Amino acid sequence: MKRRDFIAGLAAAGVAVMAGVYRFTDMFVKHYPPTPYDDLLGQLTDREQAAKLGAKVVVSDASSQAARLRASLQGRDLATAINTDIASGRVTEVDGWLLPQTLAELCALAAKI
Repeated sequence: MKRRDFIAGLAAAGVAVMAGVYRFTDMFVKHYPPTPYDDLLGQLTDREQAAKLGAKVVVSDASSQAARLRASLQGRDLATAINTDIASGRVTEVDGWLLPQTLAELCALAAKI
């Protein structure tokens, strides 16, 4: 075995180990189990904190709420939808905080999952 082959094998093993650490641990990126609402929840920066806030929001049905959120976000990012909510005065009070309606509903959806 040549030294180059050994170094190449060592580098490949290092890449494989780092890929495994990235994928199977939460060291670099938080991985969540798949849900039917990942297209919506993927827009949240920290799903755990959003779920804590969303637990205080009262919402009846997750599927109808997700349909409303998909319609309101339709091709826009979350920041644009939040700015639109603020500009039009669609805010709700959650535990003493005034939140845009879209963000409050998205947090409530995160809490239900």
